[in-house]
Formats: sequence, C-alpha cells, structure tokens
Amino acid sequence: MSQSKISRIESGRVLPSVADVERILQGLESVPPDVANDLLSLARTANVEYVSVRSSARQGIWRRQAEIKALCESSSAVRHFLPVIPSGLIQTPDYARSVLTPTIEGDTARDIDRAVNARLDAQDVLNDESRSFHFLLTEQAVRLKQAPAPVMADQLRHMREVAQRPNVDLSILPNSANISSPPLNIFIVYDERLVTVEMLSGTVALRDYRDISYHLNVFDYFRERALSGEDAKDLLGSVADDFMPGRD
Repeated sequence: MSQSKISRIESGRVLPSVADVERILQGLESVPPDVANDLLSLARTANVEYVSVRSSARQGIWRRQAEIKALCESSSAVRHFLPVIPSGLIQTPDYARSVLTPTIEGDTARDIDRAVNARLDAQDVLNDESRSFHFLLTEQAVRLKQAPAPVMADQLRHMREVAQRPNVDLSILPNSANISSPPLNIFIVYDERLVTVEMLSGTVALRDYRDISYHLNVFDYFRERALSGEDAKDLLGSVADDFMPGRD
C-alpha cells in the first residue's frame, strides 16, 4: 500500500476497505489479536451503506437511476441477479412506468415521468461495447405479470433484442432447475469492488471483498444452472406468446 493512500486514510479523505485494514495490521505485526478483530469488525461495518427507499424518494428516485448509470460507466463488467424483475437497463418505457408507479399503501411518492426518463437514459451504457453486462433472471421474473399483457409481451420481446448485443449475456434460471439454495434478493456486482443488494425498504451497498466474493459465487452457482443463448431467447419468445397468443 502506498504512503499516499495511508495519508489519505489517516486524514479521513478515503474510507479504508477491509482488505486495506488487514494489510495495515499485517504490516504492524504487534497489534494484539483482540484489537485486530475489533478493528476489522469496525471496517466491515463502515463498508456497509444503507439507503432507504424513503430517503431516495425525498431526493428524487431519478437520482438513483443516475447513480446506477455512473456505477456502470465506471465498471468493465456488471452482473445483475434478478429473481423477481428485469433490470431497469433492459426495461421498455411502458414497463418501466408500470413498475415505478406506486400501487401499495405506504409506498413512496415519486416523479414518475422523471424517474422513467432517467431509467431510459441509464440504458445508454449498453451501447459501450467495451463493457460487459450479465443479466441473470429467474423464470418467475419473466412470467410474473407486472404490467398489462401487451406491455409484458413487448417487454419480453425487447429483452430478446437486447440479448443480441455482443456485450450482453442474458440467461434465465428455469423453474425446472435443480437448486439447493433459494434465489432471495436482487443484487448487482460492479467488477469486484462493490455489491448492491435491493430490498423492499431500500438498498445495501457492500464493499468487503468477502461479501463481494460470496455474491460472485452465488451468481456463478445460478448461472451454471440457467438457460442461455438461443435457449433463453426461445423461452422469452414463448412467454411473450403466452401473454399475447396469436400476436406477431
């Protein structure tokens, strides 16, 4: 670790990662084990950030879309694990409007037009073929009717088109897959430096390399059991036909 980084950590300008703290402790050598464990625990706590949905709504949901775009633009590989809903990066305008519109009492109010426009603007990152995007959905995320049937059919056909891009890997975990671990949460891994985990109440950001490594392992586990390539596209087409039978 460079002296300049040590100085930035000491001055509070940079938050040390858990790996940084481990390297510093290894360099010091004389730190008692109980003190080292306490410092590592504090580092793990400091590297977890929680942003509630209410807080995002107060600032403007559209700002969250801009943050996602910025994170993608600073990453070479982005992995999306999507057990219940397609990523905003692959949503059509009508589908985005449907899922962004509050329907449950207690859900936060939002500027729908601005949020939809920001989500569509974020999709520009897909045009940069120097970056790779991996979208892993469950079949439930594909079949769950979260918008009117014509909107659902268009959404699925749009995903088929997106899957044609050379920098996009779109795969679907079928209901028939034999899995021993439940696909619980939406999460996104940005390179090997950040994981964001989405819940109903908000988003948790994890920067501990062990958390990142674990989520990469989870992604690989389900990806190995998923349909990909033409098989995934065929499933999308079949489900689109189920929503709108007889439609070209």
